[in-house]
Amino acid sequence: MDAIFLQILNGLDKGGAYALIALGLTLVFGTLGVVNFAHGALFMLGAFCSVSFYKLLTLSKQVKDESITFFDAFKEQPYLEIWFGDYGTTIIDLAVPLSILFAIPVMLLIGLIMERGLIRHFYKRSHAEQILVTFGLAIVLQEVIKSMFGANPIPMPAPEIVSGSAPIGVLFGMGESVVYPWWRLIYLLFSGIVIAGVFAFLNMTTYGMVVRAGMMDRETVGLLGIDVERRFTVVFGLAAVVTGLAGVMYAPILPPDYHMGMDFLVLSFVVVVVGGMGSLGGAVAAGFLLGILQSFASMNEVKSIIPGIDQVIIYLVAVVILLVRPRGLLGRKGVMED
Repeated sequence: MDAIFLQILNGLDKGGAYALIALGLTLVFGTLGVVNFAHGALFMLGAFCSVSFYKLLTLSKQVKDESITFFDAFKEQPYLEIWFGDYGTTIIDLAVPLSILFAIPVMLLIGLIMERGLIRHFYKRSHAEQILVTFGLAIVLQEVIKSMFGANPIPMPAPEIVSGSAPIGVLFGMGESVVYPWWRLIYLLFSGIVIAGVFAFLNMTTYGMVVRAGMMDRETVGLLGIDVERRFTVVFGLAAVVTGLAGVMYAPILPPDYHMGMDFLVLSFVVVVVGGMGSLGGAVAAGFLLGILQSFASMNEVKSIIPGIDQVIIYLVAVVILLVRPRGLLGRKGVMED
């Protein structure tokens, strides 16, 4: 039971990342009808927002090392520690959560530039052309990141206060031996908050309700005198922010590198298709479901019976679901059923 409980938590944690990326993908497809293969690159850019912010906070200069008295020795000390002492150290330690404040405007700007500068010219093109141009954009973005930060993964430290593991077994009566990393629990909570925020925006605000109406019938909303295109541009920016924040908070879990966007992109598209193209609830549900299935498939007991099942389980489930229900779990009728 302990192992099963931990695998469920692993699946929810991984599913949170899938759900956030898939949610952004679905927002773009549902509003603009664009298959955006550059969406995984936005996840990568979010992770490198945290890397850039950390490097900014740790800008340093050489100062004399007072601990060595026999000769003059120097060490690198961040300016924040020089200026603010222990407070500066605390700010640096909280670099990842604080980088959210940095990532939101950056990702929003990137999303708006992508939509206005490139995506809007392919609204009425075929999905094949959309895939080609956005996939090319993704390759360009990852090569830019590779040239700026190098090809090797860059470890990002979680805040020291949550660097250990939480004794979750005590809370559920399973004993003190059942522990789980604090940061993964925080990521799961963060995913839930962001998902709830997006749904609240779409369902409880006038702006969001107009966007949902536009997703269902763009022409009718336009005839009412509402500038649907401008709202959809904002939604594209929102999708970029959601995906970027997923990357920011995932950086301590998976050290960022230039191809991490591609790794998550394919899985996220499978999540979107399984959940149902254009279905926001389906994207979230499928993200967590497939995350849990992948987590259980990665258990040694399972892999000893079916070697390599952890690598293909998501695709096998996708094939089965689409054979039985071509529109996906919660997809709208007629979508992908032609």
